[in-house]
Amino acid sequence: MAVNSLAAYNTYGGPKSIPFVPYADNGGSVVAIAGDDYVLVASDTRLSSGFSIYTREQSKLFRLSDTTVLGCSGCWCDTLTLARILEARLQMYLHEHNKPMSTPAVAQMLCTMLYYKRFFPYYVSNVLAGLDEEGKGCVYSYDPIGYCQQTKFKASGSSGALLQPLLDNQIGYQNMENVTPEPICMEKAMAILKDTFISAAERDIYTGDSIFINIITKDGIQEEKFTLRRD
Repeated sequence: MAVNSLAAYNTYGGPKSIPFVPYADNGGSVVAIAGDDYVLVASDTRLSSGFSIYTREQSKLFRLSDTTVLGCSGCWCDTLTLARILEARLQMYLHEHNKPMSTPAVAQMLCTMLYYKRFFPYYVSNVLAGLDEEGKGCVYSYDPIGYCQQTKFKASGSSGALLQPLLDNQIGYQNMENVTPEPICMEKAMAILKDTFISAAERDIYTGDSIFINIITKDGIQEEKFTLRRD
């Protein structure tokens, strides 16, 4: 006797589950270095998924004010949503208080926004960089549910685990003997920043093409672009 093929398939295979996967990792890396009177924050320009490159010219830096820049990597749709909501809140603050929000205040607000979404978090790695009220550079890093840490340098994204030890050694002077830690000048910080991305492009397929660099000082924000390998 003939057996219905669909029924036979369902009986043999059992229940078929279709997973719900709301997140996608679109790669990218962000590095920030703070000095006494400046901050450098940079991101690569490759936006990809798996082995497919969507674009080679996408910056992951969002200018929030004349002294504050947010760098994001991870799920691109979550990145755009988070940046849009954050910029809207900053505009509301500006209209209400007639002054832009300071970098430490933005850091605290971003922490609250991420924690509010802790049960369905933004799949984004955030690095906030800028100048504080005294004009000194500061860098804030976050986990997806809002834990915040203030540092002088930070690497995050798909190459974060590769780049952070290099920054710890070259800027934090960790695991170095007979070395006196001293403030790093902007020229040296820029050279280290470029070297970290060059090394990341050699090891990580999700980081490459070019990097956009924002130089934050009391005079405003300057932009610079540096080309990496494109394969």
